[in-house]
Amino acid sequence: MEQDSSREKPSREGASLPGDPPSSTLGQSLSRVLHRLTSEESRPGKARGAAIQDLGALIEAAECDQLFEGSDTSLRGVPEMLGQVAKALGTYAAPSKEQEGRAHGYSEVAEKGAAVGLLFLKLMGKIEAAKNSLPCPTWKIGLRHLAGPIYIFAVTHSLEQPWTSPRSRDIAGEVLSLLLRITQCGSVAGFLHGENEDEKGRFTLIMELLKPDLNKESWKNNPATKHVFSWTLQQVPRPWLNQHLERILPPSLLISDDYRTENKILGVHCLHHIVLNVPAADLLQYNRAQVLYHALFNHLYTPEYNLIQAVLLCLLDLFPVLEKGLHWKGGAARPTTHCDEVLRLILTHMEPEHRLLLRRTYARNLPAFVKRLGILTVRHLKRLERVIISYLEVYDGPEEEARLKILETLKLLMQYAWPRVSCRLVVLLKALLKLICDVARDPNLTPEPVKNALLEEATDCLILLDHCSQGQVKGLLAKILQSCEDSKVVNCIRKVQQVSEGASYDRN
Repeated sequence: MEQDSSREKPSREGASLPGDPPSSTLGQSLSRVLHRLTSEESRPGKARGAAIQDLGALIEAAECDQLFEGSDTSLRGVPEMLGQVAKALGTYAAPSKEQEGRAHGYSEVAEKGAAVGLLFLKLMGKIEAAKNSLPCPTWKIGLRHLAGPIYIFAVTHSLEQPWTSPRSRDIAGEVLSLLLRITQCGSVAGFLHGENEDEKGRFTLIMELLKPDLNKESWKNNPATKHVFSWTLQQVPRPWLNQHLERILPPSLLISDDYRTENKILGVHCLHHIVLNVPAADLLQYNRAQVLYHALFNHLYTPEYNLIQAVLLCLLDLFPVLEKGLHWKGGAARPTTHCDEVLRLILTHMEPEHRLLLRRTYARNLPAFVKRLGILTVRHLKRLERVIISYLEVYDGPEEEARLKILETLKLLMQYAWPRVSCRLVVLLKALLKLICDVARDPNLTPEPVKNALLEEATDCLILLDHCSQGQVKGLLAKILQSCEDSKVVNCIRKVQQVSEGASYDRN
């Protein structure tokens, strides 16, 4: 019921009511067009299409000074009416929830978007001409009502989405470029946060316009809203973002908490941008960082590799914020951290995982966790050992991304936790030698550059293992040279022996 009343409100305001001062002829004409665009009776496409044509004729016939009548008074003027019309045009051209997933419905949206875009180009052409003939405050005040709705329309239709077409994207791109030129902004970021310190920017205005469509009940009514919010948010870097934290954090959490994977990923990308561009002190205030952590941590139970990748990257940037206040004072054992908790869960998921895409995602991020924990990785040494050995045994496709990342993890592990490595000498040596033999004997499954990369990484691991075990590896490998006939395996073993003896080792 509230939506119906809000749709009818502009038509009541635009009409000349008893006691209201008489409005201009252009204002009355715009009021009638607004009524036709927003009235429930004008739902058929032909009626609203005719309103679009009439509006185009009105704008074309209007003089530049007429577009800003009333902008310097407290009365409702033409610029404010144009702002209402611009909002209605954006709603008319926006995709709706009912059309989501229907190609035919979306093709109609693209056509509407192109038509409205041409109308906005015509309107902004008039405004650009007015810049040269009217006093500066006049046209700037008039533009204030139009900038927000036109920006939202342009972003909605310039992104590559199902409801856009190449033509509608080109027109929307022209609309956005012209808007930036008229507002004298060199970039979208400058348009949003201001070109200089004295300029306020329009990010607050855009967020206020999007706010009614970004609550729990309404955010799915228009499929474009979440993309406009996400794209706009990611245009604003630090130090301008922290002042808007109360406006941007709730919608980002709401989108990331959806049941659909694509929405989860979109929300996580928004949260990641917030983590990177808001100071740690602001994130720690009111326990916001903990809220972010728990929202992200829960996504790790979803077996979607692209979501896991986005979440792990965000968590790795969130850990320094969460652990900012932790200081080890010596004596007692160091407290476990959020990084420990996440790594423990990752290793639990990695051991039984058989899906290649998920295995690659986990392996791709494992080195970063070892680097983050450093010597404290010893807490997870047993599980890491099992994961490393099991992943080295399994062929991972032509690119061998998982095995290469696992070898990188092993190298880091031996560098950080070398005192604990010697007792695992036999197990690790067997795994590395088996890998070298498998790769050397692989006839054609793996490209030669990838084979060479695997052999080099495995050789580096053997060299580190020899250092950690005080030269034991060298003695054990000497016996293999006497019986091994494979030239690639022999070459790897000789490199290990040369480096162990102090000779220079050239990877090339």
